Amino acid sequence: MIAGNVNYLASTVTPSLRRNGQVLTRRNADGSDSGGAGIEIETCEISIANARIDGATCESNGFELVQKPSDTTRDFYDHTAVLDGYYDECAEIVQEITGASFVAAFDHNIRSALGKEKQRRIKSGQEVQGPAHMAHGDYTLASAPQRLLDLTKPSSGNDTLRDLLGDTPLLPEDATESALAGETRYAIINLWRSIGEAPVATDALALCDGRSVVPEDLVVFEIHYADRVGENYFARPSINHRWLTYPSMNRDEALLIKQWDSAGTLAQSSGERGDGVADAPCTFSFHTAFTAPDLDSKAPRRESIEVRCVVLYE
Repeated sequence: MIAGNVNYLASTVTPSLRRNGQVLTRRNADGSDSGGAGIEIETCEISIANARIDGATCESNGFELVQKPSDTTRDFYDHTAVLDGYYDECAEIVQEITGASFVAAFDHNIRSALGKEKQRRIKSGQEVQGPAHMAHGDYTLASAPQRLLDLTKPSSGNDTLRDLLGDTPLLPEDATESALAGETRYAIINLWRSIGEAPVATDALALCDGRSVVPEDLVVFEIHYADRVGENYFARPSINHRWLTYPSMNRDEALLIKQWDSAGTLAQSSGERGDGVADAPCTFSFHTAFTAPDLDSKAPRRESIEVRCVVLYE
């Protein structure tokens, strides 16, 4: 076990499954936070298991590490270079692991604490983001189906999609209608990769087994952009959460992190039940960067990319 510090929302914050205007941030054009409300943080020291020993699958636990080297000459800090080839590479990996009938990448983030401090910009893109030090899931009961609808519209008001597709929708309307009607299964899965020269040491990822989460752990976190409102789930502390990490992740490894799965028990029950049902997929995995009290202060700073993929099953 590894000792680590994880930021949760305070246990005094009221749980919520739907948007209520209580916990929110406002985000500027560069994607940086510019004020908010209701964000009461509680830092907890937790025990984090070694996932390289314990093992996990994207289907059951919400995350899975695979050995998938990528082109070592690619400049991940070049927006166009990532769109040109790496998106397809990520989609192929996710499709291979999940067995889905269709996978397409649609967005990405570069994270680097040092890059954030220096206000580094991605070539032809936005500012580099810092590691997210908050236990969270990227989608909610409302925002996951909304994302599917967005991807059915031409470019969806998303600059990355406009660069990638022009005015062509990423998803056909009939496939989206079928998924949202519950006739077929859909998921959103991030492919996370270290892009630094050294293995990850600082700001490493902790991943929460989706089966250890119950609806009472969830709080809707609203993200107010200039033209829309997005939603994540933040986590309240629970002694039942089972946290894992993959020590020293490197560029040759790819980590699938499930952000939403319409076949998960929590999703299927509209938040009435958690995902601890045997032989059923989990809905998502909380994840966060964490700090280790005994970490060498001179350890290399983490650099990473996460590519978001939409996944459809027949």
